[in-house]
Amino acid sequence: MKFIDPNHPFYRPLWVRLLLVGICSGWTAVEFYNGEQAWGTIFLIVAAYAFAQLLLFYKPSDGVAKPEEESKEKS
Repeated sequence: MKFIDPNHPFYRPLWVRLLLVGICSGWTAVEFYNGEQAWGTIFLIVAAYAFAQLLLFYKPSDGVAKPEEESKEKS
């Protein structure tokens, strides 16, 4: 089970992925500003993971099987 499933249709629009990473990064800044290093570090890790999964390594899936894949599935 993945923490974030980048193939989920919810993550398809770019603005959703940017907003999610931005919110995690913003909350990281709030925690560090308030002197909470432990929570700041936790949210920094979450923000970095979300950035990597949703922006850096994101590969959109078409959701439509290609003709070669369809013929292999029927065999």
